[in-house]
Amino acid sequence: MRSVTYSMNVSLDGYIVGPDGSFDWTTPDEEVFRFATEEIRGVGVHLLGRRLYETMLYWETADQNPSLDFSTLEFAALWKPLPKVVFSTTLSAVEGNARLASRSLSEEIERLRAEPGDGDIAIGGATLAAEAAALGLIDEYRARVHPVLLGGGTPFFPRRERRVDLELVETRNFSSQVVHLRYRVKR
Repeated sequence: MRSVTYSMNVSLDGYIVGPDGSFDWTTPDEEVFRFATEEIRGVGVHLLGRRLYETMLYWETADQNPSLDFSTLEFAALWKPLPKVVFSTTLSAVEGNARLASRSLSEEIERLRAEPGDGDIAIGGATLAAEAAALGLIDEYRARVHPVLLGGGTPFFPRRERRVDLELVETRNFSSQVVHLRYRVKR
């Protein structure tokens, strides 16, 4: 069965964006960018909330910029054809290899798990991930922890009164002082 993974950049104090909505502190160096590219290779479908979808629209046309380096073009080449499901109550259409979700999050994930296919079901966006976590649908949490304290903003982890036991699967330290943590949910 395909795993559901939640992977994002996060500040040391647990936020994916600051109180002002900025996430400029997440700009990766080459080493972290290559790691993120490798992570995308293992994704079969990506579920996104509206805000993350709109942020990631950049990658739908990035390959048309001749000044981009190889690694950026490589990520664009992986992202653009990747199937995406967008959860939004305000969008009426989406671009690229994306479709608007027609069912609830749990129904979409159930359907995707039942379909033949390779690769993880990745979830992006804190609101969507919080809903999936509350429903017990996330199999792995993957955090690239950045050496910054934001003091507030949008939290990586949902603020629910629910305990979830995790098993450490992988760690990696980067020269930029970013630390990758990968935990599997104990079932």
